[in-house]
Amino acid sequence: MSELGRIPFNRACFQGKELEYIAEAIANGHISGDGSFTKKCQQMLEQMLGVPKALLTTSCTHALEMAAMLLDIAPGDEVIVPSFTFVTTVSAFVLRGAVPIFVDIRPDTLNVDEAQLEARITARTKAIVVVHYAGVACEMDPILEIANRHGVRVIEDNAHGLTGKYRGHFLGTLGCLATQSFHETKNVTCGEGGALLINDPSLVERAEIIREKGTNRSRFFRGQVDKYTWVDLGSSYVPSDMLAAFLYAQLADIETIQRNRHRVWSFYADRLKDWAAAHGAALPAVPEWCEQSYHMFYLLLPTLAEREELIRKLRAQGVYAVFHYVPLHLSDMGRRFGGKEGDCPVTESVSDRLVRLPFYNELSEEAQRRIIAAMS
Repeated sequence: MSELGRIPFNRACFQGKELEYIAEAIANGHISGDGSFTKKCQQMLEQMLGVPKALLTTSCTHALEMAAMLLDIAPGDEVIVPSFTFVTTVSAFVLRGAVPIFVDIRPDTLNVDEAQLEARITARTKAIVVVHYAGVACEMDPILEIANRHGVRVIEDNAHGLTGKYRGHFLGTLGCLATQSFHETKNVTCGEGGALLINDPSLVERAEIIREKGTNRSRFFRGQVDKYTWVDLGSSYVPSDMLAAFLYAQLADIETIQRNRHRVWSFYADRLKDWAAAHGAALPAVPEWCEQSYHMFYLLLPTLAEREELIRKLRAQGVYAVFHYVPLHLSDMGRRFGGKEGDCPVTESVSDRLVRLPFYNELSEEAQRRIIAAMS
């Protein structure tokens, strides 16, 4: 069905050379991990962001699991995380035995509330994981100052935020480690994929080992050892070079992708101001010192009932809008760690009231007009 018949929430978009590069990867005779396209993608990320090392992974989840291993997260360690996030932001650390310490979010940007962090730090705190929600930066200056004062490492879950900036610095370059997602719902995609960004050079060699099943295989291929063997913890986190070939086509045209998404986001923002004011709804908040990644467009309705009615109304007209995260501290697993109603009141309220509108690179203005008309 055409876009003007049914408007999906998301649609995977192609930049034009994906199939050409996949065919080239096949012709190269190297379709497993760390082939030429994997290396090209990693180099492109390093040059674009100015990070010491970028390693492609099979998912953002696996990049987070690598981060937990790199920081030697062990049973009983505490990791501070927002409750308003995707489950793997937390589960990657719980897999290593960590205890998640859930904190609430700010009511404006929906990012972790930096004012609540210091009170949650204990002698067992090992890391703080921040999530740049919708590609708008957390307040990294105070977060890093608190973390440094207490000797706690900061990890950026930057699944939403590639190309975004905080006070002129790219997101993903501020914590000791950061993770990216290339899932099909993200600005730049290869269907499933991710990356670990390493800003602490002392972690690079071990990261390569963990990513290669705990072996020093990367050193072997560089000629630094005459054979490789099992030397540390690890797993199979290296993506196929065919996926990297697809990703390379997208990264190479990231400026076009971002222009398109900027257009989509701005169209919503400009034309929904009056609707939001009339319905008591809030548009996304982007502080002036943040350059967002244009990952999504959401509205905060006054009540759960109004959110459900808007989604129902849009769905009846073939427009697929969705809600987002359910509070992790109130999930079955979150309650096992002591989570209960009222612990994160902003998260609990926002989760009930947020609706995400259709958003993808090729969403046309004609379709956006239809979406907005359907909301009236």
